[in-house]
Amino acid sequence: MGDGMTSEKPALAQIPRHIAIIMDGNGRWAKRRGLPRLAGHRAGVENIRRILRECTDLGIQYLTIYAFSTENWSRPSAEVEGLMRIFGEFLDRETRSLHAEGVKIRHLGSMQGVSPALQRKTQAALDLTRENQRINLCVAFNYGGRADIVDAVRALVAAGVAPDAITEQMISERLSTGGIPDPDLIIRTSGEWRLSNFLLWQAAYSEYWVTPTFWPDFSPELLRQALHDYGQRERRFGGLTQK
Repeated sequence: MGDGMTSEKPALAQIPRHIAIIMDGNGRWAKRRGLPRLAGHRAGVENIRRILRECTDLGIQYLTIYAFSTENWSRPSAEVEGLMRIFGEFLDRETRSLHAEGVKIRHLGSMQGVSPALQRKTQAALDLTRENQRINLCVAFNYGGRADIVDAVRALVAAGVAPDAITEQMISERLSTGGIPDPDLIIRTSGEWRLSNFLLWQAAYSEYWVTPTFWPDFSPELLRQALHDYGQRERRFGGLTQK
């Protein structure tokens, strides 16, 4: 479990290959400041850049962020439309600089229901950064963990695979994260203890770290604290410690 801010940079015993973040608390961050919810979402999007830069500097290979869930469509239409506009502006503003920094952008989820204009911007970002190798920024946008599993199974059925021939590896390869290692560490901001339909299959053996800090205030120092705590844990993957 996470705690408060630390002023020191803790020594890191190990660096995870893949970190996933549930970026929660934008609306509450805005409410505490007397601002509209969209101001919180805008601040949250701005913070992605800061945390991505820190992950890159630390040598993390994959950063997955939960940007918009399939359940988020149920929010007020004005908020959803505002979020889509903010995402589009981020792509307009940041895609070329992310490309120059060697960031490979990957999309997890569905484009169903997303405006054609935002679909085009997203595809352009994916195409431009496809060959980059410094760090993978995996954006779970219009994503749901259950739907991800269902889609993978449907793909196997459509391919004519017999039910008794289906393996865990086959399903893993057909998830939207196919080819991406499972997350070593999942961080959730705002103090909530739930996955919220995020990477349900992939999170089977992930470590968890929760902080009460809202996402716009989640700092590189807090990220390092999470990594420090992660480095103190012993991952056994269901087995026993070897003495």
